[in-house]
Amino acid sequence: MPLLLHLTLMVVSFLFHEHEAIAQYIYPYTSAIVPVNKHIDAVKPLYSVGVTASYINSQTLKANFLIDLDAPLNWHDCILRWNIVPNGCPVNTPCTYPVSCDEYVCTDVRTAYTYENPKCPPVTNDSTTPGWGCTCPVRVIDPVTGSCGQASLDYDEFVMKTTDGRDITATYGVNPNAACAPSSSFGSFPKNVTGVMALSTSRHALPAYLFQPIKKLLALCLPSTVSAPGVLFFGTGPYYLPPQSDLDATTLLSYTPLIKRQDSYGYFIGVNKIAIKKRSIEVLGDATTKLSTIDPYSILRTDIYTWVVRRFSMVTKRIPRAEPVEPFGLCFSTVSNGSSRVSLKVPDIELGLRDGKKWPISTTNSIKQVTKDVACLAFVDGGAIAEPPVVIGAFQFEDNFVVFDLENSSLGFSSSLLSKHVSCANFNFTLT
Repeated sequence: MPLLLHLTLMVVSFLFHEHEAIAQYIYPYTSAIVPVNKHIDAVKPLYSVGVTASYINSQTLKANFLIDLDAPLNWHDCILRWNIVPNGCPVNTPCTYPVSCDEYVCTDVRTAYTYENPKCPPVTNDSTTPGWGCTCPVRVIDPVTGSCGQASLDYDEFVMKTTDGRDITATYGVNPNAACAPSSSFGSFPKNVTGVMALSTSRHALPAYLFQPIKKLLALCLPSTVSAPGVLFFGTGPYYLPPQSDLDATTLLSYTPLIKRQDSYGYFIGVNKIAIKKRSIEVLGDATTKLSTIDPYSILRTDIYTWVVRRFSMVTKRIPRAEPVEPFGLCFSTVSNGSSRVSLKVPDIELGLRDGKKWPISTTNSIKQVTKDVACLAFVDGGAIAEPPVVIGAFQFEDNFVVFDLENSSLGFSSSLLSKHVSCANFNFTLT
């Protein structure tokens, strides 16, 4: 064989096997993972994720970001710096690089409909950074109060741990566009929560920045307690939840299509009816149902709410009543024989979905213990013209496992995990 041909075949063979080795590489993780904390020190229960943010001068700071399924953009308490000498960023202060008013990403973010909210004044190009010039102003909305604010677009970095579904394996960083807002913007937030994590379908929300091997899936498990964190997976399963170490949460899921709406980056599903003990009410009109981690309890349009309360009252007529406690309309006494507290057991409330699936809401997600002696049906009246007619609130998600699959535009949901003797507050975040 001629020498040149022999060398050519050797090179081709080497490249082939090199490519094959790369193609067969198996990542030691399937998901990024962050803890989810419940907060009860604000005007309503709220939930945050804890991430490590990497800043100029190689500083890293851990911060808690409020979970928002609607927000188009991540924003937090930080300072813009364009050219910092070593150790020039103040201690324990997040510093990030600014986005100029003239950059394409500035125009792209600012032309999103969310920043043209009619309740908010338009942004103005009067924000500057010394030595830099005009920094890109964007409109942000406080998810707690609904008030408008202005922030400055930046280049950010968030670092999370990774997992194979059972153990923590390594770290994973994403570089989303976010925005810096002044510290005064977070006065309505829970203590030690200094940002908003956008988990919506927006191309500027965090899921849009996920990259191989992590898929654009969010698996959320909200805790029902403040004493231990729940968990949020970014990516595919398996999702093992201790102490049942062999229980993969994916085996508990049913799926229904997500519905896109032109006026929102949030998540919606189709609910056609609500059933309680074999009787149901049709959800007339627009049957889209919103999923919310900001609304603490499910909200029903008045006609639906009235039927649910009436029907629920009928099937629980043997349980002693208590005076209603705002914002609830139907409450029960949990006192028996004058002193002992009893736990209530009531029928499931079933959400009938467009594709024929049923999402059962069990006692732990339908009854809220509001005082030591009173428990209430955890649904609220949204008014006669509420739109959408149904909002599934955060209390109904607690200790349930839900997957927002942006790859296939579907929602995976379980019933209460407590029936499987697991909860959302069991995952071990210790690095193995």
